[in-house]
Amino acid sequence: MDGHFVDNISFGPAIVDLVRKNTKLPVDVHLMIEHADHYVPRFIKAGASSITVHVEREAKHDVEKTLRAIRDAACRPGLTLNPATSFESVEPFLDKIDILLVMTVHPGFGGQSFRPEMMEKVKRAREWKMKTGAKLDIEVDGGINADTARLSIQNGANVLVAGTSIFHAEDYGEAIRELRGIK
Repeated sequence: MDGHFVDNISFGPAIVDLVRKNTKLPVDVHLMIEHADHYVPRFIKAGASSITVHVEREAKHDVEKTLRAIRDAACRPGLTLNPATSFESVEPFLDKIDILLVMTVHPGFGGQSFRPEMMEKVKRAREWKMKTGAKLDIEVDGGINADTARLSIQNGANVLVAGTSIFHAEDYGEAIRELRGIK
């Protein structure tokens, strides 16, 4: 988050670099920033495994060129859809991405309520994936808890982003088990 595309600031490439040095797990980066094309090389150098950028014009970059730069660096490219953004805006790029991130809240602020009407975008992505046989991860972020995780998965999501429901829980492990449907 750069304080421009969304009204908050968060982790930069230096934090990604520190995380990469301490794990062999994939490091997934969601750039909620203007001019993602300018920062993509820095996050790649820092060790990102995947980089998801926004398709909205407020993101101020050439989407196709940015996705190509991510893929050319052997990193998994992804696109994000904000709640107000139509599914049609990503359709021209679906064959160029590995991840489609559907935001069920306005990005940049934790603790917002899940918007179930965003599941229509998840269903459309699943339909496209099944029709084409593509290996597309369908990711959902925003208001994810045990109930909304189940709903997201039922509609076609295979990757979930949970923040508040884990970090506000007394027992992180139990909160994660609940998200996975393990009681």
